[in-house]
Amino acid sequence: MLKLYGFPLSNYYNKVKLVLLEKGIPFEEVHAPVGPGSDPEAHADKSPLGKVPYIETEQGFLCESQVIVDYIEARWPSPALIPVDPWQAAKVRELITYCDLHVELCARQLYAQAFFGGTLSEKFVARVKKDLARNLVAFRELATFAPYAAGETFTMADCAVYTSLPLAALASKLVCGEDLVAAAGIDWKSYVKLVEQRPTAQKVAADRKADQLKRMG
Repeated sequence: MLKLYGFPLSNYYNKVKLVLLEKGIPFEEVHAPVGPGSDPEAHADKSPLGKVPYIETEQGFLCESQVIVDYIEARWPSPALIPVDPWQAAKVRELITYCDLHVELCARQLYAQAFFGGTLSEKFVARVKKDLARNLVAFRELATFAPYAAGETFTMADCAVYTSLPLAALASKLVCGEDLVAAAGIDWKSYVKLVEQRPTAQKVAADRKADQLKRMG
């Protein structure tokens, strides 16, 4: 059975988990924490940079969330989370790239202060705020939210957007004093409510909340 390593509070872990749940693929979750208090070398033989998530297959280990979900899509093509049409497939992957690289990784620079008790300089926050605001406007140009991120049907893009966009909104509100996602014209709360009508997303959200409460308590 395929094994998914990581932890339910990780958005990239949940991106992969949501794909697996949507496809109905049996898998085992293996808790593999990273960060303060964990051994930085604990995962190096499975994920060279020691990052999660990664998966274990009968052929070996595979890391990087987008590589993992592309592998899953190729190996278990039904139900499809990528359109058959080459152009539409490319547009879904374009949206995922913007979400992961230009929205989430930009907003991630704020996480130290937003979620982990750190302090960032005003100059640093101002730079990130400017970059994130610009990137979110660009992202909004690509995303349709009609009603899903890439159009009428749920796709792999939603597995990325649903798990990452709320973090960008919360981090920017906590650190910058403004929800930059909403300011870019993205009604992300309604979008999250839509996605969470799906039992798979409900499962991801419940496990994430349970993990968060466990860490707090």
